Amino acid sequence: MFHALLITGKTEGAAQFLTVFVIFLAVLAITYYTTRIVGKYQKLQGFNRNFEAIETYRVTGNKFLQLIRVGKRYFIVAVGKDEISLISEVSEEDIELDPEVNSVANDRFKQIFEVARDKITKRGDK
Repeated sequence: MFHALLITGKTEGAAQFLTVFVIFLAVLAITYYTTRIVGKYQKLQGFNRNFEAIETYRVTGNKFLQLIRVGKRYFIVAVGKDEISLISEVSEEDIELDPEVNSVANDRFKQIFEVARDKITKRGDK
């Protein structure tokens, strides 16, 4: 009789673990796709606008230098907790724009996610 209780307890434990694992995978998938949707939405919101933050550099904990584009002109501004100050205007020739910086970060996350997904899929096939 005690042996039967142990088997039932192990089965229930395995079922609970499997349920939690499936829920975890569902939450992970929902998070991934929600992040993609929000990212696309924010990208569309800023599309064809006159203001764009090109690059940000942290100087201290709450002070930043930002390179911003307003129309066809570029400016460097200092952004603090309570103030924003214009540092200077920069000509477009002085700026090195690297369009691959953001795509490299996105591709790296995509690779990590795909490797994790493949490992989980392989475990499920066993």
